[in-house]
Amino acid sequence: MTAVTLEISPVREPMQPRILIADDQQDVLDALRLLLKGHGYSIVTVNSPVDLLAAVAHQEFDILLIDLNYARDTTSGREGLDVLSRLKEIEDAPPVVAMTGWATVGLAVEAMQFGVSDFVEKPWTNTRLLEILTKQIGLGRERRESRRRAQEEARAREEALLHLQEQEREIAEAKAIQEKLLPREIPQMPGYEIASAWQSARLVGGDYFDILPLDETTMGICIADVAGKGMPAALLMSNLQAAVRGLSSLTVAPHLLCSRLNSIVYRNTESDRFITFFYAHLDGPARRLAYVNAGHNAPFVVRSDGSHERLRDGGPVLGVFDGRSYEMGSAQLFAGDRVILFTDGVTEAGNTAGEEFGEARLLRLLEDHRHLSADELQAKILAAVAEFSGGRWQDDATLVVLAVCE
Repeated sequence: MTAVTLEISPVREPMQPRILIADDQQDVLDALRLLLKGHGYSIVTVNSPVDLLAAVAHQEFDILLIDLNYARDTTSGREGLDVLSRLKEIEDAPPVVAMTGWATVGLAVEAMQFGVSDFVEKPWTNTRLLEILTKQIGLGRERRESRRRAQEEARAREEALLHLQEQEREIAEAKAIQEKLLPREIPQMPGYEIASAWQSARLVGGDYFDILPLDETTMGICIADVAGKGMPAALLMSNLQAAVRGLSSLTVAPHLLCSRLNSIVYRNTESDRFITFFYAHLDGPARRLAYVNAGHNAPFVVRSDGSHERLRDGGPVLGVFDGRSYEMGSAQLFAGDRVILFTDGVTEAGNTAGEEFGEARLLRLLEDHRHLSADELQAKILAAVAEFSGGRWQDDATLVVLAVCE
């Protein structure tokens, strides 16, 4: 037969109550010490108001049991009331039980007004005194615990407020950076209309677009979405803009620009940061787009007859793999065509039912309104997304619309 050993945890005793007794009569102090020590109290005794206040200032007590008279020829309780008035000024002072052999109703009332929790007359009854002390210690501990919780909650609220203010400051700074980097005026080219729109969400993302005249007949067009929110995304977007503008030229084809840009992003960002990116050269007279799509939402080319194609050729997102090469795609444009570049803030905008606006809904809208001007079409898209989502933009939404004139 296997023996089973049971381990019994010791019962934890309640915290030993600590009491300060103040009385000018040594026999009273001795009697109270003897009584309370036998009931588990930790006891400190003093025999004057000065020593009482000094003890309270330097030690912690669960309760004070104090006499109201300290001079042999005094029965008014004034000394005790003076002490009570001083104790009342102490923040988080322990409860006070007053005792005197010369109690009157008036003295009791006045003592209560100074914060006395209860009153004991001399000679006392041990049972009643113990009951009063036990009750007041319990109430005092509850009050202190309540104050402690209130203070912790107040600190937590203050910290939360400071954190919120810091977040709001960072959001404002990130938004200011983003707005400063986006083009204020959109360059135009004969034979084309170019319109753009940027709808900011509260938590600023890393949307970026740019229109870069490379010469009189060629224009660089790009759109990007930096992973993340807030200041980190805004700073990465700032670095992206600087790199794109530094690399963009007629002599650097889109696929070569993407390869160089990918290496820059890979070597200078953290592993969890990446960028979806689309970049194209628009040859105005030839009506041709040479482009690279680095993991971005594939732009739509909607033809005047309602047909469409997607600009998908390219490679992976920027910043994940070093040394990657990119394939360059080409799209021939014709009069009446519309090219729409967008970020996922447009298609992933959600409604109250949890549905996303989606690419299919966007495509139907483009087909139905393909004859609108570039400005009218971008406004129509944003209005449709805002109506669908109830105006709640979970992410930045960016559009670039290129219209080939008739």
